[in-house]
Amino acid sequence: MSEFSKIYFIGIGGIGMSAIARYYKTKGYPVAGYDRTPSDLTRQLEREGINVHYTDNPDYIPKDVASTLVVYTPAVQEDLGEMVYVREHGYTLVKRSRMLGELSSGQTCLAVAGTHGKTTTSTLLAHILTESGSGCSAFLGGISKNYGTNLLVSQTPVFVAEADEYDRSFLQLFPAVAVITAMDADHLDIYGTHEEYCRAFKAFASQVSRKVIIKKGLDITSSDTKAKILTYSYDDPSADFHASNVSVDGLGHYIFDIIYPGGVIKDVRCGVPGWVNVENSVAAAAVCVSQGLHPESIKASIGTFEGVLRRLDVHVASPSLTYIDDYAHHPRELSGAISSIRMMYPGRKLTAVFQPHLYTRTRDFAGEFAEALSAVDKLILLDIYPAREEPIPGVTSEMIFREVTAPEKVSLSKEELMDYLSKEPVDVLATFGAGNIDRFIEPITKMLKERLEK
Repeated sequence: MSEFSKIYFIGIGGIGMSAIARYYKTKGYPVAGYDRTPSDLTRQLEREGINVHYTDNPDYIPKDVASTLVVYTPAVQEDLGEMVYVREHGYTLVKRSRMLGELSSGQTCLAVAGTHGKTTTSTLLAHILTESGSGCSAFLGGISKNYGTNLLVSQTPVFVAEADEYDRSFLQLFPAVAVITAMDADHLDIYGTHEEYCRAFKAFASQVSRKVIIKKGLDITSSDTKAKILTYSYDDPSADFHASNVSVDGLGHYIFDIIYPGGVIKDVRCGVPGWVNVENSVAAAAVCVSQGLHPESIKASIGTFEGVLRRLDVHVASPSLTYIDDYAHHPRELSGAISSIRMMYPGRKLTAVFQPHLYTRTRDFAGEFAEALSAVDKLILLDIYPAREEPIPGVTSEMIFREVTAPEKVSLSKEELMDYLSKEPVDVLATFGAGNIDRFIEPITKMLKERLEK
């Protein structure tokens, strides 16, 4: 990309796009871009000196066509004015996933793929490598709470990437070592069937050169990849890597041993709560063992990991009032997060606010969402967040709502939420979703902290 002197991003506020924008900013390039709405992330980009605008206006695009590279995300609509302009005027356009592939080429790529768990696992992996002193560059799918960013830059030629299956993006990566956390059906608007979705993961596995570390039970075999296949699990002793002697301290943090081929890492304390993070820790440790890191370095770094924004993120914690936010937007993610919260706060009433993400995902998994959400004591269900999609006739959050069997449930618009919560007694409150439900984190936190002070 050395022939370009300016980088322009269409959809710069996306988590993956913003990491690439930050990278080029650190390399001294003039970086600018468009996004539809301001967010905490775009405001942070602006504070870092990146020009971001929120009006679809080609006047903002640099006019020197030959020296400007345009990076775009497939989440942006094809008929967006700026997309039409750059196509008509002959700019070089590169999809985000291809840029990630270009940046990783020539380095030892360690990639984490899967329907869920990939953001926390890849962020923990990057943290262990950084804390241990071996170092890595990392392009993450969430904001690391240890570093306050989704980008780490190092001189070490090790590249950690979250490998996103949406739009087959991960097929631009050719990792030395890869983790596959889950292959539950998702993005059926892209893939059509679960079988086709799984075929994409098999194609990803075929591009791995050294080791594929899969969640025990996933259908990846030696016919799918030339790389060595290893397995990991939360506690299945038949997996190559697994946890043993698992216990929980008074703050919901897990203490456990990690069993690996030829050894054991004893008394690991997970720095973030929730049983799902034991499994994520085992997966990250598996990669680090394969990279030759010292077991004590792995143990210490897991203990200092602070997690990822919006992943079992505790904002208010008291014996009488607790508030957690989580990005879960797939039925299996919801089930994992809800069961983790139940184990963290046994015997307490759990109220969940869920904002479904995408019409297609709601249509395809309404029954599974209802089953997952039926495990809470009270559900507050919001309208669907459309993201990149147009409405589908007959597809609404009511499809989920009518099948939920939780003891209490209510359906609201997001405009009604704060007023409703202001009058609602809560014990443990959790907000879930990948849409704009994150805009409620700050006001809910403020309201509940004020309630505690009364």
